[in-house]
Amino acid sequence: MGKITGFLEFTREMPGKKPVADRLKHYNEFVERYSESKLNEQSARCMDCGVPFCHSGCPLGNVIPEFNDAVFRKNYEEAYSILASTNNFPEFTGRICPAPCESACVLGINQPPVAIEEIEKHIIEIAFEKGFVKPRRPLVRTGKKVAVVGSGPAGLAAAAQLNYAGHLVTVFERDDAPGGLLRYGIPDFKLEKWVVDRRISLLEEEGVIFRCLAHVGVNININDLLREYNAIVLAGGSTAPRDLAIPGRELNGVHFAMDFLKQNNKRVAGKNPLINSAIESNILTEEVLATGKNVIVIGGGDTGSDCVGTSNRHGALSVTQFELMPKPPENRTQHMPWPSYPMLLKTTTSHEEGAQRHWAVATKEFIGDENGNLKALKVVDLEWTASADGRPAQFTEVKGSEREMPCELALLAMGFVHPQHSGMITELALDTDARGNVKASEKDYKTSISKIFSAGDMRRGQSLVVWAISEGRECARKVDEFLMGASILEAKEDSILQAFA
Repeated sequence: MGKITGFLEFTREMPGKKPVADRLKHYNEFVERYSESKLNEQSARCMDCGVPFCHSGCPLGNVIPEFNDAVFRKNYEEAYSILASTNNFPEFTGRICPAPCESACVLGINQPPVAIEEIEKHIIEIAFEKGFVKPRRPLVRTGKKVAVVGSGPAGLAAAAQLNYAGHLVTVFERDDAPGGLLRYGIPDFKLEKWVVDRRISLLEEEGVIFRCLAHVGVNININDLLREYNAIVLAGGSTAPRDLAIPGRELNGVHFAMDFLKQNNKRVAGKNPLINSAIESNILTEEVLATGKNVIVIGGGDTGSDCVGTSNRHGALSVTQFELMPKPPENRTQHMPWPSYPMLLKTTTSHEEGAQRHWAVATKEFIGDENGNLKALKVVDLEWTASADGRPAQFTEVKGSEREMPCELALLAMGFVHPQHSGMITELALDTDARGNVKASEKDYKTSISKIFSAGDMRRGQSLVVWAISEGRECARKVDEFLMGASILEAKEDSILQAFA
């Protein structure tokens, strides 16, 4: 490594953030950039590990020590070349990835880990600024046509790789603009949409075709795709939200988190949040706003956190977040040994902006007024017992803890159960697994129909953006092999082996 003693000389420092009072006035990103000297110091902390476990921690197999070394030497073009060899979209993962690579960082055994995610974001932004990022056009075209259904991170990654392999790729997106959850799921204060547009424009320059307002199984006939394309990749994501079937669920003021977030993203983009761009019948007929309301977010994950940040920007009267599970520990326990990904207490920037957080709480009932509007939640505290591996296993309700909490807006952020079955999946009669996901082996990503493949959350279930990109890349290689007999696309394991060579 460039500075062998860097990890002894410098500690982990994160970039500054705009003051809370300022950032609550807008939906722009608010994390600042490192100075060049600070970026140099942070990259210098990367150790000359005998075995860099960060490779295995990253679902993409990013060659992390090598790009850190290039950053330390201020050779940003080399750093970008190394990073882009395994990651199609570092500008996304550098902003919204929970960084499992950092959990596996060797330095993290007894010191704060290397700030890999931030360094990654800086590499790609510097690369765009300096003109290193150019369209990656194929040298020859194969004449084979591939349809990619869904333009989220898995679909975009599959499209990028298949296009580079020389195939003619068309991406079908049911909404009015490409990006999937990157556009209509993640708030702008975490990922501004010009970042998505910049990448979509680059993919179009490379030859990828995007067809929006094209909902396969609704206004696009899947049989037409089967006739016109040599292969189809299903990357529509896991979009059926987990519901909470308790008394009062029908009250006005109880909404799925993604409906709330999607409306707000459209509003920020200057679009009408009520226009049915997704060509669905269950579109909301009224705007969901947190302004002046007591908001309770049910679900303690990242989607719930996004609802907290959005509600605060709306000017909510109060924001509270519930989690069914007990409060996680702040440090690793014996059941979370390094380098496994630990389930630790996570305080996001949205939590820093203001929210009451409660763990081990169950919602028993939505309580309404005489007009059918939500006015309160009936909740109860839970007491958990742990299994032998330390994980929460069973709970009982704490006697005497039942109470009502004022609430005019309840947002259900409890995750997703599986992809939408009605339409395309039902029409194709595709096999699904026990959880309701499209059944496709990680060995070849093939579904029960030979020329149809699946990748991302639609195949593996709700997961991380970085996993979706990895799935899209690996699926693309299998599609290329299916079409051509062999693939020119690099496999994840090839990148890792090359790093150790």
